[in-house]
Amino acid sequence: MLKVNHAGEHGAVCIYRAQRWVAQWRAPWLIAELDEVIMHERQHRALFAAELNRRGIQRCRSFHLCGLGGLVLGLVTGIVGGRAIALTTEAVESVVLSHLSHQLEALRQTDPEAADVIAQIVADEQEHHDSAASLLTEARAVDRVLRPAVRGATEAVIWLGMRIR
Repeated sequence: MLKVNHAGEHGAVCIYRAQRWVAQWRAPWLIAELDEVIMHERQHRALFAAELNRRGIQRCRSFHLCGLGGLVLGLVTGIVGGRAIALTTEAVESVVLSHLSHQLEALRQTDPEAADVIAQIVADEQEHHDSAASLLTEARAVDRVLRPAVRGATEAVIWLGMRIR
């Protein structure tokens, strides 16, 4: 789980960096928020990296795949505009929060150190989700396509990561 979480955080950094780059032209009002999210995701990636190092475990083989996928997703949604950026954040973080919740349940008794690392991250991820959701007050047609596509892609990356660790 820790290896896949680390790779996923790398993917998240790449999503938000790509979105930030495009937001300069498409959604400049989101730059400060994206900067904060990028900072959090880098901290999360570093926490998981430190935990992997402490355990003598190498990173997940899906690390670079997550980065490339994140870059593509971030560029595409950034080009679509501010709503797509917010929708992507809301969709990704909803999947991540669900997985982290299940991981906390599974790890509290068996691996309290890993559970502590995950617990440190949940509040930031919830903040990212809620902040993005607050920008999506009224439903639009693009939501019916983009939200399930992003959620499905996020689930697929997690599924794949758990199999190719």
